[in-house]
Amino acid sequence: GIRGRDFVMVCSDTSAVQSVVTMKQDEDKLLPLDAQRLFCISGEAGDRVNFSEYVIANARLYALRNGAPLSTKAVAHFTRGELAAALRKSPYYTTVLIAGFDRPAEGGGGPALYWCDYLATLHAMNVCGTGYGSHFVLSLFDKLWRPDLSEADALEMMKKGVAEVKERLVVAPPRYIVKVVDAAGTRTVAEL
Repeated sequence: GIRGRDFVMVCSDTSAVQSVVTMKQDEDKLLPLDAQRLFCISGEAGDRVNFSEYVIANARLYALRNGAPLSTKAVAHFTRGELAAALRKSPYYTTVLIAGFDRPAEGGGGPALYWCDYLATLHAMNVCGTGYGSHFVLSLFDKLWRPDLSEADALEMMKKGVAEVKERLVVAPPRYIVKVVDAAGTRTVAEL
C-alpha cells in the first residue's frame, strides 16, 4: 500500500493457493468496506474470508445503526481489537491493510493507511506491505515515497514493485490488481 497526497493505492495478487496447489487465479483480496474504505487482507484462505466478512459486516451494521460510517482510524482500531480478542481463543492468521479516505470537510484527516498483523499490531503507515513480496518492495517504496506523491507516480511505484517481485520471488503470482481510494470513492486502476 502507498499513501499519497490525496489518495491511498493498494495492490494484491489474485491467487488463492493451498500449500503447493493454486486453487484459483481471480480472487480479489481488496474488499470494499464502504464507499471510502478498502479492506486488504492476506493469509490463510478460511481465516481471510471469515475475518474479512466479520469486520465488513460489523462496520456496515455500525453505519446502519448510527447513520454514519466508521472512520478509517475507527475501522483499524476495531480490526485490531477483534484480532487481539481472537488471539487468546482461536487466532486468525491474517494480515490486514486498511486503506481509506476521510473527507477533511467532515472532520477527517484525508487519506489513511493502516497495517495490522495477526498478533494485532497496528500502525499507521505511508508505505506498507505483507507477505514474501514485501521483503523486496518495502525498501524500494521507502526510497521513492514522498508526501506529495501523485497517483501516476504511485502507480509507477506499484509497477516497479510488482516487476521486482516477479523477477526475484521464485513463487511469484502471475496477476496483480491495483485499486485506489480517494474522495471520489474506490476504483480499480490497473491489472498487472
